[in-house]
Parts: sequence; C-alpha cells; structure tokens
Amino acid sequence: MTLKRFSSRTERLDTEFLAETLRGASKYFRIAGYFRSSIFELVGEEISKIPEVKIICNSELDLADFQMATRRNTALKEHWNEVDVEAEALLKKERYQILDQLLQSGNVEIRVVPRERLFLHGKAGSIHYPDGSRKSFIGSVNESKSAFAHNYELVWQDDDEESADWVEREFWALWNDGVPLPEAILAEINRVANRQEVTVEVLKPSEVPAAAMAEAPIYRGGEQLQPWQRSFLTMFLEHRETYGKARLLLADEVGVGKTLSMATSALVSALLEDGPVLILAPSTLTIQWQIEMMDKLGVPAAVWSSQKKVWIGVEGQILSPRGDSSSIKKCPYRIAIISTGLIMHQREGSEFVKEAGMLLKNRFGTVILDEAHKARARGGLGDKAAEPNNLLAFMQQIGKRTQHLILGTATPIQTDVRELWDLLGILNSGAEFVLGDSLSPWRDYEQAIPLVTGRSIVTSEREAWQWLSNPLPPSNEHHIVQQIRDHLAIDTQSFFSAHRFEDLDYMIQNIWLSECLDPRFFKENNPVLRHTVLRKRKQLEDDGLLEKVGVNTHPVTRNLGQYQSRFVGLGIPTNTPFQVAYEKAEEFCTLLQSRTKAGGFMKSLMLQRICSSFASGLKTAQKMLKHSISNEDDDHTEEVEHILSEMTPAEVACLKAIETQLSRAEAVDSKLNTVKWFLTEFRTDGKTWLEHGCIIFSQYFDTAEWIAKELAKSFKGEVVAVYAGVGKSGLFRGEQFNNVEREVIKAAVRTREIRLVVATDAACEGLNLQTLGTLINIDLPWNPSRLEQRLGRIKRFGQARKFVDMLNLVYSETQDEKVYNVLSERLRDTYDIFGSLPDTIDDEWIENEEELKERMNEYMHERKKAQDAFSVKYRGTLDPAAHLWERCASVLSRRDIVNKLSEPW
Repeated sequence: MTLKRFSSRTERLDTEFLAETLRGASKYFRIAGYFRSSIFELVGEEISKIPEVKIICNSELDLADFQMATRRNTALKEHWNEVDVEAEALLKKERYQILDQLLQSGNVEIRVVPRERLFLHGKAGSIHYPDGSRKSFIGSVNESKSAFAHNYELVWQDDDEESADWVEREFWALWNDGVPLPEAILAEINRVANRQEVTVEVLKPSEVPAAAMAEAPIYRGGEQLQPWQRSFLTMFLEHRETYGKARLLLADEVGVGKTLSMATSALVSALLEDGPVLILAPSTLTIQWQIEMMDKLGVPAAVWSSQKKVWIGVEGQILSPRGDSSSIKKCPYRIAIISTGLIMHQREGSEFVKEAGMLLKNRFGTVILDEAHKARARGGLGDKAAEPNNLLAFMQQIGKRTQHLILGTATPIQTDVRELWDLLGILNSGAEFVLGDSLSPWRDYEQAIPLVTGRSIVTSEREAWQWLSNPLPPSNEHHIVQQIRDHLAIDTQSFFSAHRFEDLDYMIQNIWLSECLDPRFFKENNPVLRHTVLRKRKQLEDDGLLEKVGVNTHPVTRNLGQYQSRFVGLGIPTNTPFQVAYEKAEEFCTLLQSRTKAGGFMKSLMLQRICSSFASGLKTAQKMLKHSISNEDDDHTEEVEHILSEMTPAEVACLKAIETQLSRAEAVDSKLNTVKWFLTEFRTDGKTWLEHGCIIFSQYFDTAEWIAKELAKSFKGEVVAVYAGVGKSGLFRGEQFNNVEREVIKAAVRTREIRLVVATDAACEGLNLQTLGTLINIDLPWNPSRLEQRLGRIKRFGQARKFVDMLNLVYSETQDEKVYNVLSERLRDTYDIFGSLPDTIDDEWIENEEELKERMNEYMHERKKAQDAFSVKYRGTLDPAAHLWERCASVLSRRDIVNKLSEPW
C-alpha cells in the first residue's frame, strides 16, 4: 500500500496530483460538491479521454422536490440559472462548449442528490486503470480544476484496495439516491455554449418569440409557456402575416393561462414595432396584468390610475404629472393597462368624453380586451335592449384604430348565443375579413349560427358562393379556396371576391362549389373557427398536457359531524353584533337604491365587503362615512364619492350603527376560529392543513391583512406571508411585520420555509404554489371563474397531492350563503368543477335563490349549446415538442427588450 499526501501550499495539485493521477485512467468515480460549480470545474482535459466518468453532486432541493420529476427539473433549472447569463456566456464560453461536448459524448454521466444528503466536506474519488489497479483519494478539495489549481487544499491518496472499496461504497450509495441531470439543464448548457445576442431587425417575425422568451423570467425560473399558449402566439403571428392584422378571440376555459398567451402576443407585437399596446381589463385585474408582465416576461407596463389621473409603474412609482387626465394620451411605456370601468363611465350620448375620448384619438399596434364578454348589448326590455353597452360601443370604435385586436374571455356566451357575434363584430371593426362587409350573410347571426352548428345546410352552389365569397377565406384554409383563388387570380391579401355567381365558369360553379354543399364544409370552415381559439381544460387533461388534480370541497353537508358543529348547512354561525350590522347594511342599501340608480352597485360592494370579514365591514363603513371607498373599487371612485357626499341622515345613521356594532368587544369574527381549527385540528391524508401548507384567499386587502395578523399572533414562531398588490406584500411573525417583495415570498414557499400564505385576488395570477396542498376561501367572490383562478394556484403541474382540499367560508343567513347554496351544487365534479359556470353572477340574479337557480340552469343550457357549436378541435396544433423557445441560442438581450418596452407612446 502506498500513501501519498498532497498540500497545495507546497505543490500545484492540478499538475502534480490531478493530471498525474488521471493519466491513462479507464474509469473515474467522483463525489463532488454543489452541482453547478462542480460540473463546470470537471470539464478539464483530464477527464475528456477517460471512457467512463461518473460524478455525483449535491443540490439545494428537498427530498419532496426529488419525488416529482416536473418540480425537480423546474427547481434544478432555476438554481442553475441563478447566474447572470449574459456575462456567463462570454466569460465561460469555452467551458460551456467543452462541457456540452463532454455531456453529448456519452462518456460523462452526472447525477444530483437532494439536500438531505449534503456532503459539502465529504469529497472523494476512485480511479480505475486498464491493468485492474485502483487509486482513491479523499480531501478538502471542493471541485476539480480551480480548486486544485488555486485554493489551499489537502488531499490524501492511496492505492489500497480496501480504501478504494470504501470510497466506492460511499459513491454508489449516493449514486443510487441521485437522479440524472435533467434534459432541461443539458439543453441550457448547449444553448449557452452557442449563445449569441442579436437585434430584432435580423430576425423573421416567427423567430422573435423564441429570441425574446428564452431568457425571460419564466424560462430562467425553470418554467415555460405551455404548448397551447405557444400555439396561440404562433397563430397570432400567422394571422399578422396572412391578413396584415391579427383579429382573435381567445376563449380558453378558466385556469389554462389566457393572460400569459395574450401578454406574450403584446410583447412580440411591441418588439416588432407594430405600435403602442393598450390592454383593457377590469380594475381588479389591472395590477394583476402588470405583475404578470413583469414577473413572467420581465417587461415594464404602466397602469393608469382612474382615481389619481396618473400613470403608475411596476414598483408603484408615479410616471406622469399627478391629476393631469390628458397624460392618458402619452403612456410612458409601450404597454399601457387601463381599467374598462373608466370606459363604462365616460360616455355622453353617442360620444366618449374625458380620458376615454382621448384614447379614441390615438392609433395602436395592439389592443387587448380582457373579460371581453362584458362588451355586449344592453339587454333587458325596451327599445334600447339591442343597443351596445358603453364598452361594446368603445371597442367597435377602437377596432378601427388598431392593427391587431385580441379579445379574451373564458365565457364567450353568457345566456345568449348572439353575444358571440357581438365579439366577432368587434373583431370585424376595421378588419372586414372577419365577418365580411355590410352585404355579407355572416353579419346576420340568426342565419349564420344554424349553418355553423349544422342545424341548417347550404342547398345550392349559388348560396355556397354567397357564404364563401364574403369574406373569402385565406388560401391555406381549404384546397377548394386555394383552387378558386388561383383560378380567379385573387391576390393573397384580398379577402373578397367581386365576381357574381353568374360570371363564374363551369369549373367553379359546378365542380368546386358543389363540394361546399357537403354538410361539414361550413361547419369546419367559417369565421368562428377561423378567429376563435377555444381549448377546454378536460381536453388538455385527457391529452396529458395538464395534470389531473382532484378537489375535495368543504364543508360537506352530508357529513357535517366531522367539523364538530362549526357549520349550519353551508354557513358558519355569527353573533349579535354582526347580525345587527348586516341588517343595517341591508337597510343602508335599500335607502340608497330608493335615492339613486347606482344603488345596485353600492349594494354588492357593501354586502360583499361585510360578508368578507368583520374587519372589512368595519373599514368599509368608516371609509364611507368619510365619503371614500377602497382603492380596490377604483373604477367607481368618482361616482361613489358623489353619492356618499349626498347621504341622508338615515343613511349616515346606518353606517354609524355598523361601525358601532363591529367595534364592540363581543364582535369576534367566527371565521378566524374556523380557519385556526382547520389549520391545526382537521386532518386529511393524515396531516393537518398547516402541515400540508395552506393558501388563504380574500377579495379584499382589509380581510387579508386582518387574518394574517391574527394567525401570526396565534401561531408563535410561524411566519405568515401576505401576498398582495404593489407595496403591500410582507411577512408577519408574532407582532412583527416586514415589507418584502412578492418574489421573496414565492421563493420561500417553494423551499417550504413558508407554509401559510394569505393572498388577495389582485395578486393571484403568476403565483405557483404547488408546494401547498390546501386552500381556504375566506370570502366568496360572486364570480366563479375567480374561484377557479384561486384554485389554479395549487392545482397545477408539480402538485404532490392527488386531491387538494378547499374550504369555502360564508356567514349564515347572508347574501353570500344564498350564492354559495346554488354554486355548491356545481362544485362537486372533481376534475372540471368550474367549466360550466358563468364568468360572473349578475347582481340582479341573487335577489332570491330560486331566481339564481333558474338563471344558472338557463345558463348551463345555453353554454352547452354554445360549446357544442363552437368548440375548436386544436389537438393537431398542440405539439408539446413544437416551439421549444428555451433552446433558442440567438437571443435578444434583456436590456434591449426593456429599453424598447420603456419607450413612450
């Protein structure tokens, strides 16, 4: 046995020890250090000639992360990408290239193990030689090349068989616990080895998404756009190329990520310099859009504050002169986000005034309308029922002033199929290739819907020509269209044919148009399928593109005993102060409704807030007494402040009574004790909800802040996170509160340092909390799609539980309980619980349960008809292996992207 001891103080370990020891080796088994740096340091030529090299590294991942491939790969890629790739790609380019060659050669295999097996100081190696001899070493050497060359290290080496056996026993025990380096990291090494920065000008439009997204935050974080999101962007660019302008209705079901599909289209359009981007969304979603743009895409967008008349940046900073409404004409960034509420309230007669009127003087590259179903006919009875509401009228006008137009809705039809035609009509504004000109039969939904659904068929070639020629589809839609276009020499950019049927020759009239009489022809070739994108959650689950995660909802009325008498039916009991306050809130609403038409809105605002929590009800009454409301109701600020400034003594008395009752010592909110009991006492799958990890949602910051503060006081030592809008996020521990960025919270939840999060709906999108297994809705939004968005935070890729638990809390004998009584009947289908619910429950539906049931049943019937008619079969376009942008080596620099997006209108 020969022992050798090496010290870097007296000799160069990379030449004296490493090169000498590895010369002529046939196998090399190495216990190394942290996976990223170790891998890079082992790329020297010492191992490139060895036929079999196996390296085991540690990582910072929990064992739980290792048990699910999706989560493991995402987390490892996120750790891998913690470096500045722009500097790394230049400083270590040769090293990346050598490593890429080594990993592709097949002789080097690398595995990583979870942090439960940390071995920061247990470095060792075993080297085999062709003659059967072995050498092993142990020491402080962390990685190979630089450690051996530059650090102070000690190494102990011997050629004893017993020593080699001992090292290899340790090696194989770790190796068997490890997993291969994920394909995502191998692809990233290859990408960076070949990385080069380019400018938009040298790229084709179809190449821009990959170049822009490969290093966007979502991809650096180990995630990616899903296949259906990528295919939407591809379709957007195809329509941009084919028609010169894209006109699309994105009607994907709730919870499959429409926002990101539309946001990426906005980014690409802005980079291609199509013009300013305007995103219109309900006020409750404007901050959500801004967060999504920054957190996922890494681009700034400005939000217009209707209240302060100012542009607000992503950090909450003011970007324009305060109180200057004319600033709306010149957004300081390329992408602007404006509340649809502003438009709903700024029309006088047929003219839009104030900021809405100013917007209609601008020209845009892309306009996106989120929750587009709110743009519709007025409805109701009387002469004006068919007239467009303010939002629909605005969209019809702005359609003529934009190149691209995207409408997003999870509910293309509320209770009337014709509402789909209102949306297609918006798309047709300034782009008559959608439904055709004023003479087109497609403009008449009463004729068109039966043809699309197959309830009526075309019976003559003459009639077929009427439907086909105006608008004329693009040539790639069907071989008949291609033949007719070629035969009549119709330009590819033209989507009408002026030829009368009588003037068409025999070939078109009798042969090609006769093929259009097939009952399937217009069912499969029509403006709806051409311009509507609709993917269903169930279809994506069945195709293996979305994981099926079941949901157990609580309370279960057939087994209320398991909750130890905490529920009366679906509601939780309250107390006298709340009951008196609630009666006064209803009285206040009745008084308001008798005084002003806006009483309906005020009723839902007041009742939803008091039904959220005692804290929210109290703060709402106090604000209203000062003639103001919360920022969360920004759209209605002016209107509400005007109404409140003219309150009668009786109305004021109601608000003061609410304040008095909810300030009493006996006003203890029963929701708090119920939440604490579920977190610490109620068990599912053998664990309490706190042990599973829990996200608690509220519509209102007042409620979120209150519940987080109270839970932190009760659970000593437990960190409770508040995840909310700009500047409001932070951590509670006991009585202490620290403001932190949302990213800090997300990272701590991912590493399980935080297992209790309280969030507002405003911050809901972009949260990936699959490490949490339970969800509590402390209040009930009267918008079932909002419930699905909340649920989507934990019911997603990488969720360890096959069934997650959801608790819905409502107070007994309130408006909330009425709504939930009806909704709960629809919440039982485990895998598709919200696919058949309306996007919003109109206030007038909830006057009584019977009317709500009737409306829901009517809705379900219409929705079924609509889905039968308009479901688009996208299976052929959803190839998970297509458009793998994370592999793109020719990239746009992040600085160039941010600079471009930071240019004003």
